[in-house]
Amino acid sequence: MRILYFDCFAGAAGDMILGALLDAGLPLDELTHALGSLAVDGVEVSVDRVIKKGVTATKFRVHPPSPASHSHAGFGGASEEHGHHSLKEIETAIDRSSLSTAGKAKAIAMFHRLGSVEAAIHGVSLEQVHLHEVGALDSIIDIVGAVFALEWFAAERVVVSPLNVGGGMVRSAHGIFPVPAPATVALLKEAPIYSSGIQSELLTPTGALILSEYASSYGPVPAMRVQKVGYGAGDRELAETPNVVRVLVGEGVSAAETPGPDLHHRVVVIECEIDDMNPQIFGPLMDAIYAAGAFEVFYASVQMKKNRPGTLMTIVARPDHREKLTAIVFRESTTIGVRYQEMSRDCLNREMVTVDTALGPVRFKVASQHGQVVNAQPEFDDLAKLAAERGIPIKEMQALAQKAWLER
Repeated sequence: MRILYFDCFAGAAGDMILGALLDAGLPLDELTHALGSLAVDGVEVSVDRVIKKGVTATKFRVHPPSPASHSHAGFGGASEEHGHHSLKEIETAIDRSSLSTAGKAKAIAMFHRLGSVEAAIHGVSLEQVHLHEVGALDSIIDIVGAVFALEWFAAERVVVSPLNVGGGMVRSAHGIFPVPAPATVALLKEAPIYSSGIQSELLTPTGALILSEYASSYGPVPAMRVQKVGYGAGDRELAETPNVVRVLVGEGVSAAETPGPDLHHRVVVIECEIDDMNPQIFGPLMDAIYAAGAFEVFYASVQMKKNRPGTLMTIVARPDHREKLTAIVFRESTTIGVRYQEMSRDCLNREMVTVDTALGPVRFKVASQHGQVVNAQPEFDDLAKLAAERGIPIKEMQALAQKAWLER
């Protein structure tokens, strides 16, 4: 499984994200071709190698057209404010770009989300919002470029570190605001943010938009085999911290390959009680939830209001699977509400080991802690199959398998 991990210890901006992805292997010529298909006359992009506090990084730059040569031909006419564009103009440019169909839809949805956030903050309609952040040329290039880049990497999972937002005050077209800016906060609901005390805007709305749109989850580096590392540079020089975003590109590793005594991660627990559903539906419902990626699904009998017998359904899953699993529960069951909470879960490392017994091979699920095996259980399906073939009780087959494990 291809994984991208964004390490945002110095925040993030759109140009920093693109710089990091270029540094990690995104071909510049393919990116410039995709951006060129937007037909923004006179706009050029370039990359430089820079050093930030001893770290060599890629700096992605957008060069807008000069006032004398500037044309809005690529956006179908000039807006009131020079250099800013309406959502309709942006949609038109994206629609005729070389992005894939899915990429076009993603980019347009991202601009609508950013516009909706700005509209809500300023108390106006989406059509009335001033597109200082949404319609600026560099933001258009950064967002469309990020959509192309992340599609190019084809990551099945994108993990983002807790986000350093910075501190102090920032000046915008509407006045002076505390960091993080209102749009940044609105875009990062439920994402983990913090400030290291640096008095500067480290996380921009464009950076927040890109990361929040693509993050499968937030947290520390996942279990992965790193293949490439990229550093993308920002504009500012910070006092002690390199102003860069780091991206790790690699493949996920199995639990058996993961170093350490156990696996510690966050899960979401989803629950609901049901007392009015045909019990025959519970079987297919569980199958559908497991097929959607749940770790565990189980039922327990409960006594509900009016002394009715009911069923408590509990689902344990990855936090980023909550909405998908909840949608399945609402669609397939009769419940009209669920509750959920996030919590930590510790698991032992586990692997499958095949052991030859006197009557045939049996797979064992082996769990270990600190490198020591603490539990080994034969797979019941293997026991049942061999017992049926040999015409012996399953308990005898289990005893033979356990003996073979101890004598292996």
